[in-house]
Amino acid sequence: MKSTVRWIDGMMMIGESASGHAIVMDGPEALGGKNLGVRPMEMLLLGMGGCTTVDVVSTLKKMREIVDDCRVEISADRADEHPKVFTKIHLHFVIKGKDLNEKKVAKAVSLSAEKYCSASIMLGKTATVTHDFSINA
Repeated sequence: MKSTVRWIDGMMMIGESASGHAIVMDGPEALGGKNLGVRPMEMLLLGMGGCTTVDVVSTLKKMREIVDDCRVEISADRADEHPKVFTKIHLHFVIKGKDLNEKKVAKAVSLSAEKYCSASIMLGKTATVTHDFSINA
C-alpha cells in the first residue's frame, strides 16, 4: 500500500491514498494553518472509526441481523508531552435496526476490537481502547 502526502502551504497538505482518493489536512491558525482541513491526528481516529464500523456492520449482516444505521462516537485523550500519542480511546457504537439481538451486537463489537480492526488493534499498542454500544430500535 502506498500513499502520498504533499505539503501545499503553511500547515496545509493534501493526502492521496493508494486507491486514488484525496483529502485535505490542515492545522489551526495558531500553528500557522488556515483550519481548512482535518488534523492529521483526527485522521487516525477517523480511520479507526471507519475500520471498526465496517467490521461491525459486516459481521452483523453475516449474523443475519438487519442494520439500518450504525455510527461510532469516538473520544480520545492524548499525552501532554511529546510524542503526544493517544493514551485513551473510547468507541461508542450506536446501532439501529429491526429486532437487533444484543448478544450478536456485543459479539460483533468484540470481534472487531479483538480480532479484525487493524487500526484499533494497532492504536491499542499505545492507548487503552474501550468499546461499548447502544441499540436504537
